[in-house]
Amino acid sequence: MSGLLARYHALVAAGELKPDPEQESAARRLAALQGELERPVAAPGLIGRLIGRKGPIPRARGIYMWGGVGRGKSMLMDLFHDTLGIPEKRRVHFHAFMLEVHGLLREERKKESGDPIPPVAAMLAKGLKVLAFDEMVVNNSADAMIMSRLFTALILTEGVTIVTTSNRAPGELYKDGLNREHFLPFIALIERELDVITLNGPTDYRLDRLAGIDTWYSPLGDPATERAREAFFRLTDYPPEDRDHVPSGEIAVGGGRTLFVPKSLKGVAVFSFRRLCEEARGVPDYLALAQDYHTVIIMGIPRLGPERRNETARFKVLIDALYENKVKLIAAAATRPEDLYDPGPGGDEDGRFEFDRTVSRLMEMQSREYLALGHGEA
Repeated sequence: MSGLLARYHALVAAGELKPDPEQESAARRLAALQGELERPVAAPGLIGRLIGRKGPIPRARGIYMWGGVGRGKSMLMDLFHDTLGIPEKRRVHFHAFMLEVHGLLREERKKESGDPIPPVAAMLAKGLKVLAFDEMVVNNSADAMIMSRLFTALILTEGVTIVTTSNRAPGELYKDGLNREHFLPFIALIERELDVITLNGPTDYRLDRLAGIDTWYSPLGDPATERAREAFFRLTDYPPEDRDHVPSGEIAVGGGRTLFVPKSLKGVAVFSFRRLCEEARGVPDYLALAQDYHTVIIMGIPRLGPERRNETARFKVLIDALYENKVKLIAAAATRPEDLYDPGPGGDEDGRFEFDRTVSRLMEMQSREYLALGHGEA
């Protein structure tokens, strides 16, 4: 039994996972892929070495796991990557990967040496046997226009095995997108070169883990902080006793800048309001955050209003980005959403009116219907 299967069965036996036939089948396929990737590649024979024969690059067939939110895709990807016994592996969020790709393409185009995609694919593939992506989603034409040629080079030319998760079936990627006809060869490549596995069972495990707890806690204080922490530990399986050792992260936000994420684990990010809205932030920061994380926990949200004009403006943009990308929000705040805006002694009713849209979104984001939506789902 592979390390992946042993770990998976141990989680089921311990009651941390419920028996799920689709998960079991996916775990077995991932374990089989591990065996292929870990198997030593036979060296070419003497005659082959003498004549310099290369032949096709040996590669294992990849996997595309898709399904609704909370069905265990990220959990299985964690097990796959953690127990894969080779160093030539890389796991990266798909959005961050595509930002990296566009940066490499810009540098390659400066050389004016022809088609930039083959050398970029070679750079990305160097030293790798497998690339594992979290949450493949295509939201813009810039990505869509290059993905077919880039992934054809990675898979067929460089011999990289692709393993990815997504909330959408391959045929639903970039649906109704601009110039989608240029993206269709990528869908055909996925369906031809990867095993497509569906994880769409009846149980939303992420929602199950939030059962019985709210997503908005007020007023500020120890009880609100503890409840938000409980939500984090439920969503990530991180031991509460290790709360002082939760890993941090960093995401690219464009223009060579990055955003530090104080706590980052399994698609869940934890921030203070101060870091997100009191520091100089803009739309690119919030969009990158919303695209990289399925859940964001914000601590210490104060009363807003004209006395905090800049912070209020940033908070509205942040909530718009989270809402439009169907990110789950868990918050510890000074008061309820409908009372969050204080017009002050001057009675800033215009400001309150403009903030009503944010209040409406905050209320909807607490609903079970919203929480059941997949990350990035339109």
